[in-house]
Amino acid sequence: MTAMVALPSPYRVVERTDDTLNTATIVLEPANSALPPFSPGQFAMVYAFGIGDIPVSVSGIHGHRLTHTIRAVGAVSSALHGVRPGQMVGVRGPFGTGWDLPRSRGRDLLVVAGGIGLAPLRTVVLEALAEPELYGRLNVLIGARAPGELLYTAQTRSWQAAGARVLVAVDRPDEAWTGDVGVVTTMLDRATFDPEETAAFLCGPEVMIRATARDLVHRGVPPDRIRVALERTMHCGTGHCGHCQLGPLLLCRDGPVVSWTYAESLLAVREL
Repeated sequence: MTAMVALPSPYRVVERTDDTLNTATIVLEPANSALPPFSPGQFAMVYAFGIGDIPVSVSGIHGHRLTHTIRAVGAVSSALHGVRPGQMVGVRGPFGTGWDLPRSRGRDLLVVAGGIGLAPLRTVVLEALAEPELYGRLNVLIGARAPGELLYTAQTRSWQAAGARVLVAVDRPDEAWTGDVGVVTTMLDRATFDPEETAAFLCGPEVMIRATARDLVHRGVPPDRIRVALERTMHCGTGHCGHCQLGPLLLCRDGPVVSWTYAESLLAVREL
């Protein structure tokens, strides 16, 4: 359910980790009252005081603490990327729809992420690893343009050690890269899952989402069990400004996570 919160709540930065040259993960805790609980897949509007706010998916939820992974690409994201422990930011939310992992209990799980799309999917992986008895096999397929853009490299090794099958590919390898090269769909043949009993979770560039979802449907994964995260420019977070409209959806309210049954036709709409 979308929260109708007009003013940002103050949150303090308590931890910060540099993931890549332009990407950092920050952990926030409420300075006063906490916002309502977030669900994996939902997002917050995170405010850099004096500059503005942007939508940022939660990449971790620990009680009232929120984890966000932020890539510096504009004025607001650059300011948030630069915060240090002890500094304050504003947070509104929770907004949008979630991954709804509990409805996939008993099934194999296939997580497919491209680039920064691994951030919101991190919550799916952590939740599945915390209760492995509730799910079948867990596959995590990760793609990035270059090795230096891969997120959570130490954590993904720990996911593998915990029982997940983690496969990683890059488009542009460097001299030290010894892993797979190519798009993320090239690794589907090596993932271990029963298509008819699989739930898939996709986040990344739209071209990756389209190619992966179509491949999975061809393999026999039911379209309604493929969940994808859609992106359009969001400004208000409450469905009022209309900037994030995609067909009949306002993605800050009706998304960002929807089933492929619904998303397939919508992704034919070009973002202006």
